[in-house]
Amino acid sequence: MDRIPADSIPLVRIERMSKVYQQGTVPVNALADITLQFRKGEFTALVGPSGSGKTTLLNLIGALDTPTSGVIALGGENLASLSRAALAELRLKKIGFIFQDYNLLPVLSALENVEYVLLLQGISAGERRRRAVVALQQVGLEGYEQRRPSQLSGGQQQRVAIARAIAAEPLLVLADEPTANLDSDTGAALIDTMLELNRIKGTTFIFSTHDEMIMRHAARLVRLKDGNVIEDTAHAIS
Repeated sequence: MDRIPADSIPLVRIERMSKVYQQGTVPVNALADITLQFRKGEFTALVGPSGSGKTTLLNLIGALDTPTSGVIALGGENLASLSRAALAELRLKKIGFIFQDYNLLPVLSALENVEYVLLLQGISAGERRRRAVVALQQVGLEGYEQRRPSQLSGGQQQRVAIARAIAAEPLLVLADEPTANLDSDTGAALIDTMLELNRIKGTTFIFSTHDEMIMRHAARLVRLKDGNVIEDTAHAIS
């Protein structure tokens, strides 16, 4: 049998995946039998009203949660077949997360928060510091390196979270409303930074967003409603 070329394997493959939560005795279908593929280098926006399943889908792709049924694979590996240790390694080395609530460590400075994932990856001290400084400059936080999260505004904390994700140079970045706490100028500058990483390094981005700016720059829009994919289209970038 001929070997399938690596480039033909989707980076993310989702087949007939559902996620059901229990609210007391009532089952809630967060995602209902969805099938999707994402290829390396895509810049995709997941759009839809609150409660449509966008964040749930990001958490499942990022191996932060497990589906009730169906298959989700990253780089050809079925996530259900991986041990907890292997999943932790996957998240550490291949996926960058930008959470809506930042998830910064309060006892660390902005610089140390950005460096932390690099430390876990085993990157040398000098290279960690270099990457962290560059990433904070890219998100407009030069001069804020030694401030702790409590000394930063919500928008500044979000920028630290974005810097932390891009400094690790992951294969895939999952971003949950990354511009929600930013003014329009800062948001536009950060989108430009992520587009540059997408173009130069081939980093794949999947956003959950209500932001029209991200939608305008996304090459693909996946629209969800009530846990279902109702639209999946290539998008003319403006």
